[in-house]
Amino acid sequence: MTTGGHTRGGLIAFLVRNSVAANLLMLLILIGGAVTAYTVPMEVFAETSFDFITVTVEYRGAAPEEVEDGVCTRIEEAVVDLEAIREMRSTANEGVCTVSLELIDGSDMRLALEDVKARVDAIDTFPDETEKPVIREAVPRRQVVNVAVAGTTDIKILKQLAERVRDEIAALDGITQVELAAVPPYEVSIEVAERDLRRFGLTFDDVAMAVRRSSIDLPGGTIRAASGEILLRTEGQAYRGAEFESLVLRTRGDGTRLVLGDVATIRDGFADADVGARFDGRNAALVQVFRVGEQSATEIAHKVASYVERSNEWMPAGIELMLWQDNSKLLESRLDTLLRNGRAGLVLVLILLALFLRLRLAFWVAVGIGVSFLGTLWVMPVLGATINVISLFAFIVAIGIVVDDTIVVGENIYRHHEMGKDGATAAIDGAREVAVPVIFSVLTTIAAFAALFVVPSGTGKILGMIPVIVIAALVFSLVESLCILPAHLSHLHRKRD
Repeated sequence: MTTGGHTRGGLIAFLVRNSVAANLLMLLILIGGAVTAYTVPMEVFAETSFDFITVTVEYRGAAPEEVEDGVCTRIEEAVVDLEAIREMRSTANEGVCTVSLELIDGSDMRLALEDVKARVDAIDTFPDETEKPVIREAVPRRQVVNVAVAGTTDIKILKQLAERVRDEIAALDGITQVELAAVPPYEVSIEVAERDLRRFGLTFDDVAMAVRRSSIDLPGGTIRAASGEILLRTEGQAYRGAEFESLVLRTRGDGTRLVLGDVATIRDGFADADVGARFDGRNAALVQVFRVGEQSATEIAHKVASYVERSNEWMPAGIELMLWQDNSKLLESRLDTLLRNGRAGLVLVLILLALFLRLRLAFWVAVGIGVSFLGTLWVMPVLGATINVISLFAFIVAIGIVVDDTIVVGENIYRHHEMGKDGATAAIDGAREVAVPVIFSVLTTIAAFAALFVVPSGTGKILGMIPVIVIAALVFSLVESLCILPAHLSHLHRKRD
């Protein structure tokens, strides 16, 4: 005996009476999400562009007070009245000034860069010793892992090995951005004693001009031939101490030459910079590995780890390669947390609903969680989202929310079924009865998370991934609970008395 009958039409009734359409919709979501899961980029933190412009000016040899008075203050005075600037911060260190300009939300970065560049380039009161200002948009680097080249040997040997490691890691498939860090730059020092200058009748400017004139590469024009054009070029740029020693300072009347090595002491070494690193009590050089574009952070980390394991075999005695600050571990840990919470949630849902309702109902409610999450994965590329620490946190938050809709709809359908209605009628009436409350419940939750979209500055850009993921999961949860679940529960059979 049945009651209620098949009343009005509508989307819910259509999908209940045409369960093939509901199944095709579910399969489309599941397949789309499963395929997209393998193509969504994996990164530690989302790639964001903060609304900051940095102005960097080097003032070599100057104390912080001189840098502040001679450089920082003049940059601040030049750009302070620009409309796009929200806040300005200056840092004066020994030999360098850095001014950070935070822009007002919604400002045009290109126009702001042009305005700042025009103002800074117009400053003509910088000290003569300052370098050309470097003005650029502040873009966060997406570092994946560091490789420490550590040992008890000299830093020169460590840097040479680190350069080899850097080049070999950069040659690995799928890795394109690798840099050396925590080591001072190379420097060739030329020391000239005053007594030697007097002995050869030279001045310091004579030596400087000779080095500037001789250590240079020059184009030599072209020669037209039958086979084509031949480009001529003279290569005289010196890079090592021995090359500088042979630079000619003066040619005497008898044909002999006075070279730089006769007058000066030349040493290959490092710049006098306060740069260095120690790893486990030993000197170290760091090789930083970054991800760019669509590269996967976990794949890069695994390739670098395999390289380190192989390369330790040919390292000299006392020198070792070690992974450090592997940020992909944080991503893997968050992903593991999501999977464990998901499994635990599914098991609890199955057990509780099977105890109080029906096993079949519990099964389809559990499937609804998977549909919601795979649907979210499906649309992530369209939403500009990636799999990262923040988006995985959003998935963890959504686990406890998306299951509510399917439980409410499923339980109400079961109640109508127990009232003696046939499966299709119970599914239609049960879903319709709670459709409005479920929809408004989802909308109020969406409104709560949407507030994160208006968080200002860089924090808002980072947290903006959370409402994107949660809202997408809620929408797919609503689709699953009102369009797919009733069709599946319409086949329930009433228990015999």
